[in-house]
Amino acid sequence: MNVFDFVTQDEMDELPEDARLAFSTFVRIAQRRLSEFTRALNNSTEEADRREIEEARHSFTNIVLGAARRLKIEPFVSMDVPQANKFGYDAYRQFSADLDHYLTQVALDNSLRSRADSTALPAVSKDRIRSHLHHLRDAIRTADLTDAKKAKLFSKVDEFEAALDKTRLNLLAVTLLTVEILGVPGALWGSYEVVSKLIGNINQTVAEAKAVDDEQRRLPPTPEPYAISPPRAPKPEPNFSRELDDEIPF
Repeated sequence: MNVFDFVTQDEMDELPEDARLAFSTFVRIAQRRLSEFTRALNNSTEEADRREIEEARHSFTNIVLGAARRLKIEPFVSMDVPQANKFGYDAYRQFSADLDHYLTQVALDNSLRSRADSTALPAVSKDRIRSHLHHLRDAIRTADLTDAKKAKLFSKVDEFEAALDKTRLNLLAVTLLTVEILGVPGALWGSYEVVSKLIGNINQTVAEAKAVDDEQRRLPPTPEPYAISPPRAPKPEPNFSRELDDEIPF
């Protein structure tokens, strides 16, 4: 199997810019493809099927280490690609464990950091925003836009409203909605002032909720990315010079 059997070019093009998140996403996609490929062979007793599984696992290890080198992800960037004829189940199991150790730290770090970029919304705020979205849909219906453009805007509004049902609203969702709506030339709206006010009210409601949320949780400034720890502590190098000195009689 080659890299494109695990991750397509389109999927690579959509990876996050952050190296650690890009690596984590790349690995998750590749792991899913590996699982899909080997699932049908896992219960087979045929030698050929067993070899196919081993080759797929070796290919997975190979492309993950390649991605780590390009993205400079330690400790994997320092690892050598194992020789195929010496790559058995134990080696794959250890590599998978090291990979899970890394991904767990990244996932938790990302989750904790993302709280600074999101907010809880009380029910009254959600209801107020939904009311603004209702009127925003009316404005889209009466706007001088193509059906395709209207459909796109309706979709963006629907996505934003769905995000309100989550425990926390990502502030990026507010930004994306604002950009989509205000990106339409003012002359194409029935009343640009009404649309601007609706978007402004949504932003204000979220901002007020964010201020209360931060105060209640007393969030510190967005932390620096967590320093990922290796799965095993490095072993100390032996001090050969001291051993030699001890043997010298003078």
